[in-house]
Amino acid sequence: MTNRTPHVLIIGAGTGGLCLAHGLRRAGISVEVYERHRTRADGLLGYRVGIGPTGSRALRDCLPPELFAVYLATCARSPRYFNVVDQRLRPTASFPLRPDTHPVDTERSVARMTLRQVLLTGLEDVVRFDRTFTRYEQHDDGRVTAHFADGGSATGDLLVAADGTHSAVRRQYLPHAVIRDAGTINIATRIPLTDDTRALLSPAVQRGITLIFGSGGVMGVLHVMEFKWDAEGRLKPEIDRADAALLADWPGLRHDSTRDNINLVIWSTARRFPEDVLDRRGSELIQVALDLTTNWHPHLRELFSRADPDSALPIRVSTSEPVPPWQSSTVTLLGDAIHTMTPGRGVGANTALRDANLLRRQLLLVAAGEKSLTQAVADYEAVMVPYGFARVADSLARSGTSGDDRMYKPVFGRVALLGARGYFRVTSRVPRLRRKFVDDFYSYRGEED
Repeated sequence: MTNRTPHVLIIGAGTGGLCLAHGLRRAGISVEVYERHRTRADGLLGYRVGIGPTGSRALRDCLPPELFAVYLATCARSPRYFNVVDQRLRPTASFPLRPDTHPVDTERSVARMTLRQVLLTGLEDVVRFDRTFTRYEQHDDGRVTAHFADGGSATGDLLVAADGTHSAVRRQYLPHAVIRDAGTINIATRIPLTDDTRALLSPAVQRGITLIFGSGGVMGVLHVMEFKWDAEGRLKPEIDRADAALLADWPGLRHDSTRDNINLVIWSTARRFPEDVLDRRGSELIQVALDLTTNWHPHLRELFSRADPDSALPIRVSTSEPVPPWQSSTVTLLGDAIHTMTPGRGVGANTALRDANLLRRQLLLVAAGEKSLTQAVADYEAVMVPYGFARVADSLARSGTSGDDRMYKPVFGRVALLGARGYFRVTSRVPRLRRKFVDDFYSYRGEED
């Protein structure tokens, strides 16, 4: 078997694609990343993504050690509790989470834009912005050429689709793959964290991930995001000296507008929303959230009224259907490009990072001459597809993420709501069940290949 190091083309500079690029570059494998957005600051808002042990492990394995340290330093303050409340902010349950003393085996809160700036660091010479992928062609010698809207092209040995739910690569490569509407809609808002907005929340809610089981089939989740820099982008005086030194030298902070904030997201069956909700923005969209939460606690409604209008975002939740087996080749996929999932289990980013780490390991074997490229891709897909679509199914089954969930039924919805609240109430009050809940939380988010 020839020892030929492949040249890899990655379409999409998202979390999974950039993690893979770092892992390949660190291993001496040539890589280029093509991104449709025009600059490194385009395309993402500062919403939270939870990175569990699986994701942090992949980042540790793929990133240079000094950049992994920057990743840890740029995380928001880690959640200390998983809370469940009702729409009146009455506590149903609260589960203490593990401290963040370990670099991997914990739950971390990361702003999407901040993580993007971390992952772009050190890849400035391999990421090509403003390059919209249109199609590819595979050649007789096994190589593959990507074509772009500007008329340019690039040729490599492997093309990796990391271009998300609406992947143009997937549409050509697996035209039979189905992405369907899950039947629910989210409205995400971001509220500046100030003394006034902080005072609207209890200490446990301030320090945790808080799931809101609202009556009438309207759900919510709230996260408080506090970083090591202030509203002006200056490092806070109380932060650790080592973190301060890392961040002072990190160029990504100049490109990141993320500041301390409260993420407040609601969702429900699409039937509850105006037909044109996906076209609404700003104060009009915030008003939709207020109209859906008329019986919520005044403090929650006050948070909505203080939301940054430019941050309000409507999201139609999508989910992939399992794809029948295909013949592996010099084109492959990772993350949402192959297994889009609802946010029900909060593992979409972690699964994309897991994909990147697994594919990296397979390509190392190619570079070492131990496998052919197509065999490595086949072995990657043989593992990735089952666990990826298992996560899709888990996420869809999570209460409230499917528009057909019984929680949204006129009569059964009340019973389902009472049942869900009852489950959390009992589980949090029985020590053995409480420990098992927390252990399962981390084990699910920490699975390895």
